[in-house]
Amino acid sequence: MVDYLHESAASIYRRRRRRRAEASLAFVIMLLIVTIVYSGSYVQGWIGAADAKSVTSASCSKDTAPPPLTPRDVRVNVYNGTGHPGLAAAVAAALDKQGFNIGIVDNDPLHRNIPGVAEIRSGDSGQDGANLVAQRLSRVVFVLDYRMDASVDVVLGKRYKVLKAPPKPAHAKEKKAVPPC
Repeated sequence: MVDYLHESAASIYRRRRRRRAEASLAFVIMLLIVTIVYSGSYVQGWIGAADAKSVTSASCSKDTAPPPLTPRDVRVNVYNGTGHPGLAAAVAAALDKQGFNIGIVDNDPLHRNIPGVAEIRSGDSGQDGANLVAQRLSRVVFVLDYRMDASVDVVLGKRYKVLKAPPKPAHAKEKKAVPPC
């Protein structure tokens, strides 16, 4: 009689190895699916850190706004992007008279052709200073670069004529009463 229940050790070993491989593969696939679902829900904002809510109201804070930026707080590098010699030095002197902190005065280090009035280059931390400098010029082009400091580069173009006068400061007429906290 033939023994139907008898298997060789090699076939048992292959079957168990295949089951372990299938179980490992299933575990890796499940882990991958969970990771994809979690990252998708994090990107969608369904899970993760909730937006921080302020405990005090805005009227209770002592510092409601940062102090306004003054020209002395802005370091300006003036570059000549034209063929007119001495233009950057003349504009740098005029900006210095308006109170700006003048840094480098030279020809444009990028050697770009500036067809307009001027190009103002700054990094993220220099955006406020760039806006303050832009009030002195008309029709400028802003260029955001990857610098880490708050310096501002003014590159004068072919259509530059003259600096504008500084804007008149807006004075607060009345101070609002702050409610008690």
